[in-house]
Amino acid sequence: MIWGRHLFSAGRHCYRRHANRRYSFLPDDVKSLRSVANPDISKIRNIGIMAHIDAGKTTTTERMLYYSGYTRALGDVDDGDTVTDYMAQERERGITIQSAAVTFDWRSYRINLIDTPGHVDFTLEVERALRVLDGAVAVFDASAGVEAQTLTVWRQAEKHLVPCVCFLNKMDKPAANLSFSIESIRQKLKCNPVLLQVPVGSGKSFSGVVDLLTRQKLTWEEGSPGLFGGDGRAFESKPLDQLDEPELLQEVDEARAALIEQVADLDDEFAEVLLTDFSDSFSAVPAVELQAAVRRVTLARKAVPVLCGSSLRNKGVQPLLDAVTAYLPAPDERRQDLVRWYNGDLCALAFKVVHDKQRGPLVFLRVYSGTLKPQAAVHNINRDATQRISRLLVPFADQHVEIPSITAGNIALTVGLKQTVTGDTIVSSKASAEAAARLARSDGGSGRNASVVLSGVEVPAPVFFCTIEPPTMAKQADLEKALSCLQREDPSLTVRVDPESGQTILCGMGELHIEIIHDRIRREYGIETHLGPLQVAYRESVLRGASASDTLDRTVGDRRHVATVELAVGPAEIFSAVASCKFTFTEELEGQLSAEMKQAVENGVGSASLQGPVIGYPLLGVSTLIRNVAAEPGTSPTMVSACVSRCMLKALRRAGGLILEPLMSLEVTMEEQQLGAVLGDLAQRRGFVRDIQSRHGNKVLLASVPLAEMMGYSTVLRTLTSGNATFTLELDTYEAMTRQDQNSLLKSLSGLP
Repeated sequence: MIWGRHLFSAGRHCYRRHANRRYSFLPDDVKSLRSVANPDISKIRNIGIMAHIDAGKTTTTERMLYYSGYTRALGDVDDGDTVTDYMAQERERGITIQSAAVTFDWRSYRINLIDTPGHVDFTLEVERALRVLDGAVAVFDASAGVEAQTLTVWRQAEKHLVPCVCFLNKMDKPAANLSFSIESIRQKLKCNPVLLQVPVGSGKSFSGVVDLLTRQKLTWEEGSPGLFGGDGRAFESKPLDQLDEPELLQEVDEARAALIEQVADLDDEFAEVLLTDFSDSFSAVPAVELQAAVRRVTLARKAVPVLCGSSLRNKGVQPLLDAVTAYLPAPDERRQDLVRWYNGDLCALAFKVVHDKQRGPLVFLRVYSGTLKPQAAVHNINRDATQRISRLLVPFADQHVEIPSITAGNIALTVGLKQTVTGDTIVSSKASAEAAARLARSDGGSGRNASVVLSGVEVPAPVFFCTIEPPTMAKQADLEKALSCLQREDPSLTVRVDPESGQTILCGMGELHIEIIHDRIRREYGIETHLGPLQVAYRESVLRGASASDTLDRTVGDRRHVATVELAVGPAEIFSAVASCKFTFTEELEGQLSAEMKQAVENGVGSASLQGPVIGYPLLGVSTLIRNVAAEPGTSPTMVSACVSRCMLKALRRAGGLILEPLMSLEVTMEEQQLGAVLGDLAQRRGFVRDIQSRHGNKVLLASVPLAEMMGYSTVLRTLTSGNATFTLELDTYEAMTRQDQNSLLKSLSGLP
């Protein structure tokens, strides 16, 4: 990269202007960037910023970059000049769409940070970021507490066992409430919040925090943003004992005592220290002992430290950075178990792909062991392919710096891995993978390749789909290439071709998701495509149990294939969003069939499950029992699969079809006088109200509503509430439609009035 090479060769200020921002590096900074690949692993922190939409993730990230010296000006989401929101769609909408990685130094630590989206349509971006991160910062709106999407990202962090630090942002808002937010975290997230700071002032008078560990009062002065005032870079730190504020002093003493007791209950080592050395007075516990105990309970995920501040007003971000280095784990404290089988050889996971017009696919790798260098040939276990890395880069949002190597614990950007996709495991060679497999086998593992492959992420099923067409047939090939690139970038985007009409179907996670994809095709690939109307991804099930048998007798060439199948289908008990169609064999048949025949049966059941008997949507929640499978010698397994599929379709028709529709979890926050209008509109959408809560003068409506009724809801809600309400929508489960609603849907799909 030309800029990267010029940056390293310069001996004075080096900078590049980009989208009204200036990134500046001094000569000393250049030297530190040169060594970015090889910091001590204990000084590395791989973290993510996660939260509900509009909680302040990107603003917090922007302040971190500014105080670390990476940027020379404070960016603002509303001005569209932040570092991590670099896409045109992000700057226009003021939201994060793609996760962006940046690397910077804080004190003596190297921080690899990923800013993740907060909108539910892009939840996969959060999932694959958390898969490779060692810790996370959960940002909360201090006036709202735990919101809908916060629950989702928190569950994702728990799934990957990621330790977290909580940051109560927007403490300067009039409705900010520390005790409410703490209780919300405790009740909704089912965790133990450990308060490390208390705010100084509230609402507009919020001026700083008191550190409960050191009893230091940190205050930031108000002023116009600039290099020497109001930017939050400078703040005053004084011991609380010197202040004549009895109310604040009493609050701090009570909060510190509660903190010590809470940590002692969670950490036996700290409790023993208390009883041995500080039984007379807990107030004499030194900060270093308390900090070590908080770190232990955080890494063990027994508790989550809670800090507070206001990122937009430039208050409290530096202590948050200190907390990241103090309490979140280093890479060597969260090792993958299977990495030990590689004995220090290269083992890395590809977790994100971004397409560049000049350089092709850029693959983000998290290196778990070994060293990665440019021009090295590496082996992709998932694709069983050897590829060569042409260049190695450190990511800085949409700008990158070329480096000579990178070691374990870091995140790198590679050029040249054209066959690699999200979730692939990269090792130094095929021989290294085979040696690791042998070690896994000797250690009691299965010995198969899968046992030495790092686990990827689960891709949620799309819930919206529509047709997409190029302006002319001459652009069809260009559209297919664009969609192929976008699918590699975004695994939650699915593209398929309708076998009957030949139309290209675009499947996504929501209206906004498909809208963004459409806009990117127009801007980045220059294709003015046309989208058909959005449709809902229904599923099908069966009303009752039914049995069927079938015999396939077919001659292909000079070879005769004869297969006989007998099976039964029936409804499962639960229609969850992830429930799949399962099949079992009778006990007698289980022991008779070969592995090849079982695989043929599985393929047949899978093929039949893709298209239901009513309107051709995939099956969900159908249980199949295989009673008999017989094939004459010489019969191809493919013919057995075809016979199973045909027999299952016959049984499905006898069982009677049932259409399932996706049911969404809806949360609407509005003013109290607007509640009646929102409830009236929801009743027309076949919605079911679960609860109505009061939250700081606002009403929060929790409801379940069919996805088919939510088309264009954002526009309607904006009209009903004069733009004052906000809502979140998340897939909850699938529910059987009533006979009346099902008949209406069938008429609509057939074009009847």
